[in-house]
Amino acid sequence: QVQLVESGGGLVQSGGSLRLSCAASGSSSSISLYTMAWYRQAPGKQRELVASTNTGGTRDYVDSVKGRFTISRDIAKNTVYLQMNSLKPEDTAVYYCNARRWWSGKLNNYWGQGTQVTVSS
Repeated sequence: QVQLVESGGGLVQSGGSLRLSCAASGSSSSISLYTMAWYRQAPGKQRELVASTNTGGTRDYVDSVKGRFTISRDIAKNTVYLQMNSLKPEDTAVYYCNARRWWSGKLNNYWGQGTQVTVSS
């Protein structure tokens, strides 16, 4: 089992920045073993993938955040970050951390509890 705890959300004005953190713990919890990702869900909308980084270090972003958000991982701290710059009101959502891997033919898929990001205009 892997526990993921997000932090760093809050209220920020349009154009501002926030850095979200996702700390992993538990057995087999080294983030180097997982594809790590950030999702978000706005009220009345489906959860969407925002950014991901796989075990090889490849990073992907949804088009709406390219050039503004950066996902990174600190293996020593077992923590994944999402640096969010030039925030817009449409970035307002609950942001969730996700860890995923295939292991012995089974999908291991873990979620954090979410952290609220609110961007005011």
